[in-house]
Order: sequence, then C-alpha cells, then structure tokens
Amino acid sequence: MTGKRGNGEGSVYQRRDGRWCAAIVADDPATGRRKRTVLYGKTRREAIDKLKAATERADAGKPVRDAKTTVAAWLEHWRGSTLKASPRKESTKALYAYVCERHLEAGPFGGLTLDRLRPSDIEALLLALRDRGLSASSARSAYTVLRSALDGAVRDGLLRHNPAAVVARPAMPRKEARHLSPDQVAALLNAAKTSRYHPAFVLLAATGLRRGEALALTWADVDLDTGVLRVRGTLARVGGQLTVTPPKTAKSRRTLRLAPAIVAALRAHRRVQAAERIKAANIWHDSGFVFTTEWGQPISPDNLLRALKTAASRAGLPQWVHVHTLRHSAATMLLEAGKGLKTVSEMLGHSSVSVTGDVYQHVSDGEAQAAADALAAAIGV
Repeated sequence: MTGKRGNGEGSVYQRRDGRWCAAIVADDPATGRRKRTVLYGKTRREAIDKLKAATERADAGKPVRDAKTTVAAWLEHWRGSTLKASPRKESTKALYAYVCERHLEAGPFGGLTLDRLRPSDIEALLLALRDRGLSASSARSAYTVLRSALDGAVRDGLLRHNPAAVVARPAMPRKEARHLSPDQVAALLNAAKTSRYHPAFVLLAATGLRRGEALALTWADVDLDTGVLRVRGTLARVGGQLTVTPPKTAKSRRTLRLAPAIVAALRAHRRVQAAERIKAANIWHDSGFVFTTEWGQPISPDNLLRALKTAASRAGLPQWVHVHTLRHSAATMLLEAGKGLKTVSEMLGHSSVSVTGDVYQHVSDGEAQAAADALAAAIGV
C-alpha cells in the first residue's frame, strides 16, 4: 500500500482452502481508528457483495460489521454509562437497570452477540416473557429498555441498525380504572380513622393525588391560608432509600385548590404533628414533610398501602382496592358530576386530555348512553 486508502478501498482474493475473501480498510466509528476487516464468502460474487455492503456502511459512518459483543455485556456497559448519565428520574433508572438484569441479560438471549441479533430474536424474547407470566406492562417495559439500549449501541458504532426498531411494541390491553362509589370511599375513610395515615387518605380521596405525590409534600408546598397545594415531586424508594424525585411528567407539576374541609383537616393534622415533634424531642427528624412517621421521617409508600388494605378489609371492600383506587374514584366522581375532561385532566396531572379520556372511558360511555337516551326522549321515540 503506497498511501492511505479511503473508506471502502479493499481487495478480493481467494484463499488456498477455496474461500473468497474481501479485505476492507475503514474508520472504526467505535474507536475512531482505521481498521482492516476481512469478510468471507463461498464465491467471489458473495465476497464482492459483502465488500460493497461494507463500503456503503463505512461511507455512512457505520461499522463495517456489527460487534461480536454479547447482548448481556453491552447492557451491563450501557447500564453503567449511558443510562447512569441520562437525565431520567432516578426511580426510572433503577427500574431500567432491574429490567436489564432480570429479563434481558440472563438466559440465552443475553448470550446472543450483537452482530447476530435479529428482530425475530427479540420477538421470541417477548413471547418467552409472556409465557413466564409477565404482564403486558412488564413486557412493554422490557421492550422499551432494550430498544433504548440498542439505540446506544448504534450511536456508539457497534450496530448499523437497531433490530428492535422494526419489532412491534407489545400492546397494552384497555384496562378499565376500577373505582369506588362515594359511599364506599366514605366507608373506607371511616374505617381508617384510627390510622395515623387517615389524613393522607383524606387528601388523596379529595384531590386525586398520586401516592408518591402526597408523600412528597412538604409544608412549604401547602398554603393553608389561601387553600393552595403545589405538587413539586414524588416520593419513591430508589436503591433502598426513600427519595424525592421530579414529578412523573411536566403536567404533573401543578397547583391545586383545596376545599375548606380539607384545609381544616390539614390544620388539625399539623397540630397533631407538632405535638409528636415535642414528644419525640431530640430524636425528631426535621424533614418538613406533611406526612411523617412519629419521629418525623418520610412515610414508606408500602406502609401506606398496608394501612389502606387493612382499612379496606375492615370496611368490607373488595381486595383489589389500592391506594391508586382513591385517585380513580376521585376522577370518576368529578366526571360523573359533570366536570370537564380538561379540568379533571389538569387536576390529575395527566400528560394530555387523551390520557384521561382513555383511562376513564367507562365514564364517557355512561355519558354517551345518557345523551342517546335524552335525544330519543326529545324526539318522542
């Protein structure tokens, strides 16, 4: 070679064993260095075709051929670099890391190499996850994480194309939001009166806040004089620690008006908390949270759930009742009372009105039936 070859310049020759070879010298996008790669074919035509394809990839700034790194090795690297450095919420990062380790890196799928990974392999993985009993939501999460990680492999020059990009994302079957009637909510709150979490349940039922949003509230977020509450974060367990992270979406950061009865309930709760602070003395944790343990520490979301389950059982309510059920119940009652979809969507902090419409379709169906009945009555049929 008398000078530096351009991308794609190479040679085609036949080895003594009869195999045809195509050698190409091109820039490696993963390292930025020039690299000689040998491609093999059973015939001269096959070797030429591979050389042509490799030249096109090199000219496009892509790797001449995909890396032989295993999926598991790449995902482990991705978790410790790209994912860790991403602006995603810490709770989301923890979830993505869990999905990688639990569902993607283990087993035969993790042992596949990137250069041999095909869309059909990903479809087989999704089927296997479903056969293992994973929910549609969990399967979709696995797909989302894998596609994101493989996007990183394309960016770093290990893959030319992302094979997950041509695989259909697992569908989410429409799931009606289960809710309680006003009488059932009242029964639940009455059954929880002896619980220290009763004020939190009252606020959840009256505002439709998410569990993490309510537990992340500080007294600085609540103006009892004007009856205004500001949602600024969400409390979740990340890496074994209770951590306040940014709200779920941009629309989740919102301001809510409080009814006078709720303001009164929060004032009463604050007085109780002040008494607990005096009793705890020097072991009190001055966290500033609205809802705390008897020592001022943030409340674990799991403890709130257990207390609600106990109250629901005491009230004779269905086993499916969850903390989120209070949110669904609040939204349903508002919609059935004739409050506009946009108003309810903003109150719940949904990313769009369409999300609210999809989740609470059962209310829309009821309104549609009422409208049809009213129209039929108006025309005398």
